[in-house]
Amino acid sequence: MVKINGEDKELAGRKLLEYLLEAGFEPERVVVERNLEIIPKDRLGDILIQDEDVIEVLNFVGGG
Repeated sequence: MVKINGEDKELAGRKLLEYLLEAGFEPERVVVERNLEIIPKDRLGDILIQDEDVIEVLNFVGGG
């Protein structure tokens, strides 16, 4: 089981970038933290989600 933004999900073995795209995130507009480590954008496609990972996805929203 993986925890993403506080929710338990069955995503172990999937690529992090795949999850982000399927969940509707725009990778260029988010910061991803996995197990308290920020993942560089150029590595999102290389990272496999592991069982017991804790992932936070922070989405930037513009405003004025």
